[in-house]
Amino acid sequence: MNKLLKYKLRQFKHIPFLRDVLIFSLTAFGGPQGHFGMLIKTFVEKRKYLTINELINFNVFCQLLPGATSTQTLMLIGYKRGGIWMALLTLMVWILPATLFMGLLAFFVNALQPNSQWLNLFKYVQPMAIGFLAFSTFEAIFNTIKSRLSFFIAFISFCLSILFFKGPWIFPVLLFIGAIISRFFSTDKTKDSVYYKMPMKWIYIRLFFLLFFCSAFMSEFSRKMEWTSRKEFNLIEHFYRFGSIVFGGGDVLVPMMYEQFVVRPTSEHILKNNSNVLKIESKDFLTGSGLIRAIPGPVFSIASFMGIMVYKDDNFWMQVLGGITSVVALFAPGILLVLFFYPIFNNLQRYKAVVQSISGIQAAVVGMLLTSFLYLLKETFFIPISSQRAGYISFSIIFTTFLLLKFTKISPQYIVVLFLVLGFMI
Repeated sequence: MNKLLKYKLRQFKHIPFLRDVLIFSLTAFGGPQGHFGMLIKTFVEKRKYLTINELINFNVFCQLLPGATSTQTLMLIGYKRGGIWMALLTLMVWILPATLFMGLLAFFVNALQPNSQWLNLFKYVQPMAIGFLAFSTFEAIFNTIKSRLSFFIAFISFCLSILFFKGPWIFPVLLFIGAIISRFFSTDKTKDSVYYKMPMKWIYIRLFFLLFFCSAFMSEFSRKMEWTSRKEFNLIEHFYRFGSIVFGGGDVLVPMMYEQFVVRPTSEHILKNNSNVLKIESKDFLTGSGLIRAIPGPVFSIASFMGIMVYKDDNFWMQVLGGITSVVALFAPGILLVLFFYPIFNNLQRYKAVVQSISGIQAAVVGMLLTSFLYLLKETFFIPISSQRAGYISFSIIFTTFLLLKFTKISPQYIVVLFLVLGFMI
């Protein structure tokens, strides 16, 4: 009885953490870059669930894997606090609001007119998100760049990412370059350490490959046999494949989905040989990809919108099934890969060579963050003369957001609410 009581008490201590995750999921605008700044402000500085170096390590590790970086990072914070079950519960709390909201928008997308007054609610979200990115970049520089070598790696990363920003391959390449430079030129005298070794769970990687090959086989087999349920198998295969190979987050996922669901179905070869391929109308796809930028939470939650649109001509329950199936299939690969590879990543950190490499990877991330900030700043501020006033307003919002985060104790969610209200009123 005492053991059961202790177990229940241990679970209650996680309620404030899950509450913070829920609030974060309802206010985290701006994609992975904006999310990182909010993670620092809420989970590091305010709640002290982990240190900024731990958060950067989690973020570095997740950028090495395919999938949704913000989602995987949050999972690891939950894993650190309460193990596998807390990681999964954190995941559910994080993705549920955004996926539900995108699913509802899919049902009512035709009722939302492009000139709706309600869309003004989100007009200051982009510059606000850049302000969060400015804050996270500043904090990362202050906590990571502490030597000439780390400065040099960050500078190289910044220059290369400026030149090749549009290529998603550049991010893992820069992380690798940072690791190599730091490993061979570091003067750090850290020795190999001995600490608790996390056990590896081979079941996760086996399940990852089993689902990958089974989904591909069943999708092709059901198509050739012309099963009435082939649509469901095709949907699972498409989204599981996306989740398995997408590096670079939502900015890479959306173009890949566009090619699969909009461009490919209209090709001559597909029209001739496979007219039943899954497809989404271009206007519906572009509506969903635009709306995802205006809601908080992971960009990968767009899966619920697209899953419902695939079943647009079917009944309500088939549309619901499509939305749920797409979300599960898209997030599953990243979850399995994190759970398998993180113990390996953690165990390797006891070796001097790995510690030196990680410091280089962290410096490379700083260069990439700075590039992302300047790129988004250019897109927002350096606009045609006819819209200069809007540009100055956006710059003021960016600067104000940074100052509020850096020099006040105002919670990030209140800053988000402030600019949502201003967007609607002004």
